[in-house]
Amino acid sequence: MNYSKIIKDTLIILLGTFIYAFGLIYFNIPNQLAEGGVTGITLIFRALFGINPALSTLVLNIPIVLLGGKILGRRSFVYTIIGTVALSGWLFFWQHISFAIDIDHDLLIAALLAGLFAGFGSGIIYRVGGTTGGSDVLARILEQKYGISMGRSLLIFDIFVLTASLTYIDLKRMMYTLIFSYVFSRIVDTILDGGYSAKGVLIISDHTDMLTPALMVELQRGVSYIKGEGAYSGTDKNIIYMVVSASEISEVKRIVHEYDERAFVSIINVHEVEGEGFTYMKPRSRLLKRKQPKITE
Repeated sequence: MNYSKIIKDTLIILLGTFIYAFGLIYFNIPNQLAEGGVTGITLIFRALFGINPALSTLVLNIPIVLLGGKILGRRSFVYTIIGTVALSGWLFFWQHISFAIDIDHDLLIAALLAGLFAGFGSGIIYRVGGTTGGSDVLARILEQKYGISMGRSLLIFDIFVLTASLTYIDLKRMMYTLIFSYVFSRIVDTILDGGYSAKGVLIISDHTDMLTPALMVELQRGVSYIKGEGAYSGTDKNIIYMVVSASEISEVKRIVHEYDERAFVSIINVHEVEGEGFTYMKPRSRLLKRKQPKITE
């Protein structure tokens, strides 16, 4: 068992719930912005019955987490318990801190900031495999027991909670809540995808022997060959595959055009990338010293 990783993940979960709770207390609640999921239910209970979200978070989440214990697995189960308890504790903490944020009652700014804090906090929790319980666990139970996809059940649950939230907020605030939800989802996706804009490039050319060293030298990126075969010609081909930053795409096109004007180039989105040049430093020394000569026909 890797105890150092468990400690690191736990600290990240504590930080994520710290940030999430801050946004909930200082942006969602003061500006009457709703939320989906179990957190949204706690806000409804607060508005209608005066129940403290710190308490209702535990009351609602703990039974759900225990019910889904077998489905979550040991590690996820422990991380979810930590996240649920930590969120409740931070909600209680922030409610007792005298701290004012003046946004001049601007609901758009409130929605954007709420989405930013909630999305960042949740994103780093999800990235280490944790959750704050609630609808995620319910969705997994429904998927395993009844075959309902998690995406569909989460959407239905959120629609139900947001509709119920109209009992204490007006339609105007509901529209700002949708802005909050969009920002939240985009921030979470960005964090889970690595937060680095990258592109995958596939290059089909008859001059890969010249293109490959040029791309490696000038861009300092690794290149791999994918074995392919021309459907019409029947000849074997080496298809170049490489991952570059979005800002390097124009340079890739320039190099390819310089060596082979007839090359086929396909650019695809890469959701996450790890490795040399992206999550740690590029090599200092060049892979090849001399640029290959240009082909003339």
